[in-house]
Amino acid sequence: MRSRKKILDATVGLIGRAGFEGVNIAAVAAAAGVTRQTVYSIFGTREDLVSQAVAGLLVDVLGDIRARLSTAHSPVAYVVELVVAGRAAIRDVPVLGALLHAGDGNPLFDPGMIARAKPIARELLSPILEYEPALGDRLDDIVEIALRLGMSVVIFDDDAVHADDDLRRFLTRWLAPAMTVEPVGRADGSSS
Repeated sequence: MRSRKKILDATVGLIGRAGFEGVNIAAVAAAAGVTRQTVYSIFGTREDLVSQAVAGLLVDVLGDIRARLSTAHSPVAYVVELVVAGRAAIRDVPVLGALLHAGDGNPLFDPGMIARAKPIARELLSPILEYEPALGDRLDDIVEIALRLGMSVVIFDDDAVHADDDLRRFLTRWLAPAMTVEPVGRADGSSS
């Protein structure tokens, strides 16, 4: 177990310093102080090693993000804070920043990324139904919007939304209409 942790830590360190291209079994073994055979016997392939290292890091980051979400008071505030917290994590953790650079071996830019991300995003966003159960019919659309919007905010971070409060205002302006539940009204469109 100690070797496994050393190898995963070494992998995360290499990704942070050299990106995904800098990760190979020999480099990881040297950084962890183990043999290449040890790395192969525990992880099998470079892809499994990278995947497990990034997954472990993401579990820790998601725990921190969930703690920030506990302050949300509405579905829109929840989604906004999720994107703001996600961007903060990317800024604070160099390895997550490496995920934003296209290159060989980067799991973020392969064709199946969106399909793999949707179940995770759905799990993160499902608590909005506690605030507004009527959004249940639109949860898949909200997941799609939040996932794509969140990725674009992180990848294309610019001065217009660089400050957290600017980003909150921008997200709220566009998400609130998409997440508003219309009151049940009469046939003429007015509410009773």
